[in-house]
Amino acid sequence: MTFLELMQADRRLMILRALAQTSGYGANRGLIQQFLDGEGHIVSRDLVDAEVSWLGELGLVSLRDDAVLLTARGADVAAGRTTVPGVRRPTPGE
Repeated sequence: MTFLELMQADRRLMILRALAQTSGYGANRGLIQQFLDGEGHIVSRDLVDAEVSWLGELGLVSLRDDAVLLTARGADVAAGRTTVPGVRRPTPGE
């Protein structure tokens, strides 16, 4: 796996874990971008849109206008209960 692929997999996990921490299991794309910026993933809005779309295609999130909502499958991936290629698996205690 290349460094860029590792960063991408980490970014995807971070999006899922951020959504899992919200009270309604969702956030808008701008808030997701701000969260990623704060965690050291300084990315464009286009890249956030691409990552969210990719997660949506795999059924890990659902999309409604600007809102991104975590699915049950996405929650399982965020918690490390299941794995998906392209999304980093959380380490124990993370």
